[in-house]
Amino acid sequence: MILMLFQTTIMPCFLSVTRFYDLLIPFVLYLGIFRPAGESLAVIFFLGFIMDNLSAGPFGLFTTIYFWLFAGVKWMMKFLHAGNYILLPFIAALGVLEGNLIVFGVLMLLTDFRFPADTGKIIAEQVLWALCSGGFFLMFLNYLHKKWEKWLNEYFEKENKE
Repeated sequence: MILMLFQTTIMPCFLSVTRFYDLLIPFVLYLGIFRPAGESLAVIFFLGFIMDNLSAGPFGLFTTIYFWLFAGVKWMMKFLHAGNYILLPFIAALGVLEGNLIVFGVLMLLTDFRFPADTGKIIAEQVLWALCSGGFFLMFLNYLHKKWEKWLNEYFEKENKE
């Protein structure tokens, strides 16, 4: 929820909204890379449902994007090592590209949507942003989750001793 609020209220003050990628895409990729599927799918469908309700796009668009990103990264992890931090920026960039391709594909299929002249430029900028920041975002989420698990384990150990 913090990512959604940050993306919709704070970022537009600093960056052009069309020039930065959906911050939930790296989060979905993080879930696909580092977390088990059973734990992640409920979160992905919940986030997709919330974003579908907040957006002006066709209902189910974000749920579809997040699900296919998750499925794609789970499939990729069969061939790649999840601990290889060098690959994370490229995975983030590919995820943002895939998300944009799904959005434009759905808009082309469902509507008589005409692409703006600078669509390619916007997608390229978003992919470059993801290439520069997506890997750090994925590593930061992994770090936060490990700290959170450590804190919870220490807390429950303390509670069990008492």
